[in-house]
Amino acid sequence: MPSVALKLYSVFFKFVFKHRLQNLIQSSNDESSGLYGVTTRPEESVSASNPSFTDGVATKDIHIDPFTALSIRIFLPDSSLSPPEQPDSKPKLRSSQKDDLNSHNLRRSSYGPLNTGAPRNDSRRSSLEGLNVRSDNNAYRGYSPSPQNCRKLPVMLQFHGGGWVSGSNDSVANDYFCRRIAKLCDVIVVAVGYRLAPENKYPAAFEDGLKVLNWLAKQANLAECSKSLGNGARGVGSEFTNAEFQRHFVDAFGASMVEPWLAAHGDPSRCVLLGVSCGANIADYVARKAVEAGKLLDPVKVVAQILMYPFFIGNVPTQSEIKLANSYFYDKAMCLQAWKLFLTKEEFSLDHPAANPLIPDRGPPLKLMPPTLTVVAEHDWMRDRAIAYSEALRKVNVDAPVLEYKDAVHEFATLDMLLKTPQADACAEDIAIWVKKYISLRGHEFSY
Repeated sequence: MPSVALKLYSVFFKFVFKHRLQNLIQSSNDESSGLYGVTTRPEESVSASNPSFTDGVATKDIHIDPFTALSIRIFLPDSSLSPPEQPDSKPKLRSSQKDDLNSHNLRRSSYGPLNTGAPRNDSRRSSLEGLNVRSDNNAYRGYSPSPQNCRKLPVMLQFHGGGWVSGSNDSVANDYFCRRIAKLCDVIVVAVGYRLAPENKYPAAFEDGLKVLNWLAKQANLAECSKSLGNGARGVGSEFTNAEFQRHFVDAFGASMVEPWLAAHGDPSRCVLLGVSCGANIADYVARKAVEAGKLLDPVKVVAQILMYPFFIGNVPTQSEIKLANSYFYDKAMCLQAWKLFLTKEEFSLDHPAANPLIPDRGPPLKLMPPTLTVVAEHDWMRDRAIAYSEALRKVNVDAPVLEYKDAVHEFATLDMLLKTPQADACAEDIAIWVKKYISLRGHEFSY
């Protein structure tokens, strides 16, 4: 059973969240906010971005849409400064990781096969020798793409939780979680600051998620064009500097700009989606749209998704929805209020495509979905529907294991109070072990 301290904190959390929902309900009739919207609440504790490699990760914020509040925070691990990986060499499984694998059944139960992959490349290089780096006081500014010197890392789009109405990509808790995932998975995390309800109702948050995926594809194409322009100019003996090439390229594309961290280190052909709570609903929507877009998203390829205690619901209640309706932190009554703030009155239904992943005719066919890892908690009333979705994926031969954590509650690995618990550590490690199968370069996979 959860500890007494957690139970007391849950009571306090519910009181604060219900008060917040009531205030939002009272102000939801105010249409003056327009489409620009908000991505964070004044009462949220936020963490400032830091371009230095603090604790092994540098961060920066980018406002990517001038017409809305949509923004992102990029988390770049210092492993990106290591020499490029050599696909013909296979890393060895560290003894600590073997212990992690052997102890999995002690901390969670799984449904379906748990596919595991390669460990993180732990090589680090403190020197920036040989790289065209602009760095002041260890603040990493990025550099022009140079395939010989750059290590390319997979890109993970992360969508935070908060019941549609709260949370942010730059909150203290989300910043800590994304740093942990960036280091463990050895990926560039792009945390999405989507627009919140009720200022922006459905489908604003979903459209923002898809917009960031399309932005990532655009960035990859801009970086490739910029590199081609630079190589072409050098070939004809041009006297232009790198900065002039960049300026000329930006002028040619208007407001388009190459994001240097992604251009130098991002590999969009290994893109992973990770959603937390309601963010998992967004991730699943973006994955479906990526499947429908196909090659139109090139070079971006969504190779896997991770759904952490998804915010799924439906008209026909499941067993967990009945037995655990008054569960810890996010109980069913509170979540229903959040859904009413997110969906318009005309659209409100618990079988809405945004809420129920198993309604008929919800395209595309499940067999086309990417490999999907689902994380659920024993004391979460939404767990059964998440498990049912995973089972439906496995029936059509999609790799879709479920990790269920005992004595755990909704957001047990991402809530501020619980971030440093053994369960949160174990969950992040389990995610890293599974996702490595789909993001490791050929020749770096494990066989068991």
